[in-house]
Amino acid sequence: MGAADNTTAERRRHPRPGQPEFVRLFQASAQYRIERIREGVAAREVGELCALLDVSKESLIDALGIARATLSRKVRENRPLAPDEAERVLGVQALIGQVQTMVEEAGAADDFDVPAWLARWLNTPLAALGGAAPVSYLDTVEGQKYIANLLATARSGAYA
Repeated sequence: MGAADNTTAERRRHPRPGQPEFVRLFQASAQYRIERIREGVAAREVGELCALLDVSKESLIDALGIARATLSRKVRENRPLAPDEAERVLGVQALIGQVQTMVEEAGAADDFDVPAWLARWLNTPLAALGGAAPVSYLDTVEGQKYIANLLATARSGAYA
């Protein structure tokens, strides 16, 4: 591997500074996301994500499969989420980054409210899911990957 290959690999592993956090998370390598999960994701990030998406905490933690009492205790004690919980929270953040990237590539980033659009889309029943809403897939990492693939497919205009 040459010097240019090392630089490219390093950029993929650790996203570029200056990018919005969610875009960096979306574009980062699996290794980087794994490092973030292992470092610990603060339980308070769930509340911050709720505020950003303008959804109730109850609806988001239900969708993510996180126990209310556990989350409340971890927030109160300023503790990180368990790795499986953190992985699902980071997955939703990466979905925001994916949509932000799609919007920027389409040239419509200035006045488009990505979190609001994503929150609405996640709660809209889709034919591609047999009439289920994408939010019902957020409780597993595989479900989140499936939703990310649907977004990518919708971007190409193939099927949504």
